[in-house]
Amino acid sequence: MNQKTDTPPAYIALALQSLCEAVNDCASVEDARARILASIARMNREIAGSKAFIGDGVKLAVLPEYALTGFPMGETAAQWRAKAAFDPEGAEYAALAELAAKHQLYLGGNAYETDPHFPELYFQACFVIAPDGRTVLRYRRLISMYAPSPYDVLDRYLDAYGADALFPVADTEIGRLAAIASEEILYPEIARCHAMKGAEVFIHPTSEAASPLPTPKNIAKQARAIENLAYVVSANTGGMTGTPIPQNSADRGSKIVDPRGLVIAEAAGGPSMCAYGEVDIALVRRARRRAGMPNLFARTPAALYAGEYARAAIHPANTLANDGAVSVPGRDFYKARQEKVIEALAKRGVI
Repeated sequence: MNQKTDTPPAYIALALQSLCEAVNDCASVEDARARILASIARMNREIAGSKAFIGDGVKLAVLPEYALTGFPMGETAAQWRAKAAFDPEGAEYAALAELAAKHQLYLGGNAYETDPHFPELYFQACFVIAPDGRTVLRYRRLISMYAPSPYDVLDRYLDAYGADALFPVADTEIGRLAAIASEEILYPEIARCHAMKGAEVFIHPTSEAASPLPTPKNIAKQARAIENLAYVVSANTGGMTGTPIPQNSADRGSKIVDPRGLVIAEAAGGPSMCAYGEVDIALVRRARRRAGMPNLFARTPAALYAGEYARAAIHPANTLANDGAVSVPGRDFYKARQEKVIEALAKRGVI
């Protein structure tokens, strides 16, 4: 990554807590695609209204996890790919690029998408689109319970995209941006690998259980900020329709966390623009360059851990790649794979 030397001025980031109108109940692919584009149009209006209220300082807006589609609930991989996975060069991304350009901001979000190198699969991707409409960051979720990931076809993925594609960081005029997908906030290694490549702001599209209690993910958001001296801009869904799940189960708590772990803004329940706050990249850079105990990032002995991680071999790579062919998993595949890992750990005496 070619790092910019100038420190950006402070700006406002918006974690837009938007309703997810899932496409699971759509009768056809055409109906699903129409609903997706209607959702983009609604979010366009929500961002316009939010900017009018907040002011012109909004330079980054983050949308929730799979906010335009919901997640698969019984659909086969082929059905979900047809109904809900975006072509990186297709109409959905084009509409999102128009939104970013119209409002002259960096737009972060999350979607299921297809990949020409893996036509049998879909991946869950976080993205950042620049104000000129270019996609400047594409991060494919690496840890997922019920969806394919690059790790499941790792060797072929590295052949196609190279190692830098696993933990990409975008060096932009508003700082160095990286993405963490939903549940991955619980894995310190995901954030740390991005930070070791210079990430200063983590966008965190999520769709998670609503609770006024300190949930694991909410605790992790502050922990990842403290560990890496970075901002976390976490956008949760403001409810979800179109599925049998009660609408407000994944709702509330979108927030901005600063490099000290302080929550500087947080939204209550329902669609909301209240999770907005100032991002000061100068604060990140001062903290990372200051010697002392709080600089956990500079004090991390990464080489000390590398050997143990290499020997652990807890969760194997390439489980969807066999002799050069890619397997299309059924939903039961993921649970069975995890059960094998647990059994192996038990035999080794690890658990």
